[in-house]
Amino acid sequence: MGGMLRRSLLTLLLSLLAEPALAQTPPRRRQARPAPRRPGAPLPAGAAAGTAAGAAAAGGAAAAGQQAPPQAVAASTAVPRGQELPAAEAFLNRLVSLKARFLQLSENGATAQGTAWIVRPGRMRFEYDPPEPMLLVANGGQFFYLDRELRQPSIVPTSSTPLGLLLRENMSFASSETTVTNVEHAQGFFRITLHRTGQQAEGRLTLVFADDPCELRQWEVVDAQGRATRVTLSGIEYGARYPSLLFEFNNPIFREQLGIQ
Repeated sequence: MGGMLRRSLLTLLLSLLAEPALAQTPPRRRQARPAPRRPGAPLPAGAAAGTAAGAAAAGGAAAAGQQAPPQAVAASTAVPRGQELPAAEAFLNRLVSLKARFLQLSENGATAQGTAWIVRPGRMRFEYDPPEPMLLVANGGQFFYLDRELRQPSIVPTSSTPLGLLLRENMSFASSETTVTNVEHAQGFFRITLHRTGQQAEGRLTLVFADDPCELRQWEVVDAQGRATRVTLSGIEYGARYPSLLFEFNNPIFREQLGIQ
């Protein structure tokens, strides 16, 4: 296990979904399976992962038979320039649930992948594929982090991480608690960079949305030390119901299944 995995929990969560074993790039990591690419929708420069695996995972969010993303209107209409913030708010506030494969890329090129669940408001689960031992669950205003090898869970408030912004019941970029520092729109995608107001030291979050239809496809977290971690979603499924036990880390059954007290 690389030494970076043993860094403080606070730093780990500030760089949210922080890269496992950054000190090395183990050759045993599996490459992400190529996903069907939506025609005309390559990720913009700087948004796509810099590896072939990243490009493959970023390409396909709409496999056949999946539910459509939560749109404000039935027709598929590209988000016009100047309307990126309202469109992103509408998408997030209509989002009931999301399940997807994720590909995570660190600055040094190390990758990891797994399955993500987001159930708004307030719940999230990121489960890494073996051999990575990490599990991250959000619920009830707290993040639960577990290294399965150590079997020592830790808990911190969701408010201490930039990505906690996504879990709010009512997402508003105009909120006094949120400061938007940049909006870019190019090549069928738009990027919104923000941080918690007055808390720049926590790090910043950049959300990447496809603009036709509008849907969340990627985010990047830059922590207080300037380390960037990029997460790209693929194979996205919307609107399904998931067992509450996926997120109930204070439930004895949840902990028993993980072999922890």
